[in-house]
Amino acid sequence: MNTPTNSATQAARATRDEALQATVQATELSRSYAKEALDQAEGKIRELRGNVDPMVDKLADTAQKLARQSMDMATEAKHKAEESMARYAGITTKYVSEQPMRSVLIAAAVGAAVALLVAAARSNNKRY
Repeated sequence: MNTPTNSATQAARATRDEALQATVQATELSRSYAKEALDQAEGKIRELRGNVDPMVDKLADTAQKLARQSMDMATEAKHKAEESMARYAGITTKYVSEQPMRSVLIAAAVGAAVALLVAAARSNNKRY
């Protein structure tokens, strides 16, 4: 049977899963861009190596190290975001289980607010 508590719990879980997936996708996209930039930089460096002095090689090594550190930091940020999302999802699920009526009322209020915002946005778009 689909009760308000079950619906609210399912909605909270769905929202948590969507937010977690969006975080993972954004992190992966950032890592992909960083890797692509690193690959391009390495290609350019290889082209120029025949004509440059050792100082440029040292700078290139430093740039590569910084790029790798950036990728490591992005990975760490992804893991922290996943942990936070999981923690908040657990808290939300516990709250919905403990306060089903309040959760349903909050969900209804948020839904009404979103509906009003969408209606207002549509109204503004029609004017222009």
